[in-house]
Amino acid sequence: MTLTPLTRPARLKQGARVAVVAPSGPVPQERLDAGLDILRGWDLDPVVAPHVVDRHRQFDYLASEDAARARDLEAAWCDPSVDAVICARGGYGVQRMVDLVDWAAMRAAGPKVFVGYSDITALHEAFAVRLGLSTLHGPMVATMSFLKDPRTRESLRATLFEPESVMTLGLQTARPLVPGRARGITLGGCVSLLAADLGTPHARASVRGGLLLIEDIGEEPYRLDRILTQLLRSGWLDGVAGVALGSWEECGPYEQEVRTLLYDRLVTLGVPVVEELGFGHCATALTMPLGLPAVLDTDTGTLTLDVPALG
Repeated sequence: MTLTPLTRPARLKQGARVAVVAPSGPVPQERLDAGLDILRGWDLDPVVAPHVVDRHRQFDYLASEDAARARDLEAAWCDPSVDAVICARGGYGVQRMVDLVDWAAMRAAGPKVFVGYSDITALHEAFAVRLGLSTLHGPMVATMSFLKDPRTRESLRATLFEPESVMTLGLQTARPLVPGRARGITLGGCVSLLAADLGTPHARASVRGGLLLIEDIGEEPYRLDRILTQLLRSGWLDGVAGVALGSWEECGPYEQEVRTLLYDRLVTLGVPVVEELGFGHCATALTMPLGLPAVLDTDTGTLTLDVPALG
């Protein structure tokens, strides 16, 4: 089955209520407060879910118990006064809570904006498969790129309020790894999370017709090799239209090792591949809409959406 466009939620307006949740790891209070101040500066009304700064009683890398994190997401999404849900941070933990969410109730609540990246990749996939909803792979409220980098913040702000102004995406660093031009439906995120999702009850069988956006952090080259090889061997990448690469922070020397590995594993697909497009765990992280038709052009180093990210 070839991927098709997903439902776009509505853009935000001044005064919109935004819920902040932590489906993965706990959030330092001072970074949360700083991020909330930025949202208020955009004339948004942020509300914080109950367990964002909590910690699991046994595993301190989790923000509270799995069921509590699932309830936070579900309650925020099903609250009719909430227009968007933005994650506070990534870390680890979504896979432990994603199947505890009442997805039927979420579907009934209707579409709204959802933002996150890193471990939140597993939720992007869940929103796509279970709700048929387009989401935003973008900076989170308590992450350093959002707090420190003006271009990262502006990319998200413009996407939320003025999506027509950010339909061509890419940093000047972007360049061809495998030259070409491709059209497809955007999807992706943290590649290790995409691989971990394989074989789970609601995982996509393939990304045929997709423009796959991938990045990661803290994976040594041999582990990236294993992840990409698994995606290839499983057939999940069969029929993909093109690939866009984001950041590979703490994955080893890029030019000497990581780039060579990415070429080795991806050139076999026979599709265009652009590198360093400018998303993920990097100092400047552009907001990338997922689930929408777009054109990937390696010559110009751009991803151009057919329609604005939000309606």
